[in-house]
Amino acid sequence: MQTKVNKMIEPVEIKKNEDWMQKKWRPAMGWMYMIVCMMDMVIFPVLWSILQAFNHGQVTSQWQPLTLQGAGLFHLAMGAVLGIAAFGRTQEKVAGAANNIVTQPVPYVPPISAPTPSVEDTTTPTDTPRPRPRPLLS
Repeated sequence: MQTKVNKMIEPVEIKKNEDWMQKKWRPAMGWMYMIVCMMDMVIFPVLWSILQAFNHGQVTSQWQPLTLQGAGLFHLAMGAVLGIAAFGRTQEKVAGAANNIVTQPVPYVPPISAPTPSVEDTTTPTDTPRPRPRPLLS
C-alpha cells in the first residue's frame, strides 16, 4: 500500500523538445562578448603596434578600442543582456524549470489521521494533584 502511495506522489518528468539555439543562446552571448573584448582590448592593439613598427619603423599612434567608441554603449548593452539572462536563468532554476523538465501536478492524497480523543479522555479528575512548576534559577 505504501509503495503505491509513493508512486503516486513522485513527480513525472517530461523532457521538452527544444531547438539547440534556444538552450545555448546564453552561453553563446557570453562567449561572443568575451571574444570581442579579448580582440578589441588585447589582440588588435598588439597587432596594430606590430603593423606600425614594420611599416614605419616606429609606433606613432595607439589603437583606439572600437567597443569604447560611442560612450561604450556596446559594453552597457552586453552587460544588460547578460545580466538579465543570468537573472532569468536563476529564476528558472528556482522555479524548478532547470534542465527543461516539466513536472506534472501531484495528485492529492488525504493524510491518514488517528481518531480524535473524546471530551471525557481529555479531562483530568479533580482529585489528581497537578505538579507544581519549578522556580526559575537566576
